[in-house]
Amino acid sequence: MTLGHISELHGLPVFVFPLPGENVPELPQPESVAWKLVRQENDPEDFDDCWDRFLDTVDPARVRALVFGAGAYGSELDDGSPDRTAEQLVEAADRLTGLRALYLADLTFEESELSWIVQGDVSPILNAYPRLRELAVRGSNGGFDGQAGLDFKPVRHEHLRVLRFENGGLPAQVVHGLAASELPALEHLDIWLGEEWYGRSTTVEDLAPVLDGSGLPALRRLGLQNADIQDEIAAAVAAAPVVAQLTALHLGRGILTDEGAAALLGGQPLVHLQELDVHHNFLSDEMAERVRRTLEPHGVKVDVSGKPEPDEEERRYIAAGE
Repeated sequence: MTLGHISELHGLPVFVFPLPGENVPELPQPESVAWKLVRQENDPEDFDDCWDRFLDTVDPARVRALVFGAGAYGSELDDGSPDRTAEQLVEAADRLTGLRALYLADLTFEESELSWIVQGDVSPILNAYPRLRELAVRGSNGGFDGQAGLDFKPVRHEHLRVLRFENGGLPAQVVHGLAASELPALEHLDIWLGEEWYGRSTTVEDLAPVLDGSGLPALRRLGLQNADIQDEIAAAVAAAPVVAQLTALHLGRGILTDEGAAALLGGQPLVHLQELDVHHNFLSDEMAERVRRTLEPHGVKVDVSGKPEPDEEERRYIAAGE
């Protein structure tokens, strides 16, 4: 699966901040769009200049959503620096007082393969923006310059409602930091675990505090997706206390087989859910039908679509790895 650019964030359409001198009739109102900052290698300004000009052109206090693309977040092969971008965001916190949503590294396959997107520690950003409601992070790699890769140090954040990690290989320290954090308002948590080959060190055991649910009292939507251990995750979810408080459960994009689906259906009842999403799976037709027959009569919206074919070596694969 190829990840595309996002088209909206926090309910606002994405608008790319124009190049200097670009013929744009009129800029939108600051609070009406999610501003995307992106600069390519041959553009007439680099990302630092783009960032400074943005803050001086658009009233930063009225900006509600920001999307950072190429130039701010690059790959192992270019100059994008997550640490520098985090510093810029922290330094501008007293100007971006209305910021509510942030998407870090909106890069497509053509700009950088998912496994090459360089990330760093995102917790200083949360500390700098205590009223942020939504944070999404794409990529997890540390690169070749000594950076440690994606990290999430323990934080207390009163207002964060949505937290997403999209990557092909999730480092265990991210889940450890999440488990040690206090996020009383978090309603939607979406974690892509990825594949061990691409850096996944997170195990089902690491997810135990999330599956317990006691530290996430407001959680209603949980995604544990895109995993090469999707069967193990499904089996753990089958007995997880957190499921009772959920309205939506997303276990798609990974290597889910009949074994994992049977374990899920054989555990606690799921009929209270509004959604069960296991799209991109390796279920037999019979098992997919069993999942639907078990839950759809109770009003659960079930997605068992997108069964991929094994590759030429008969290997199963996650939806987003490279």
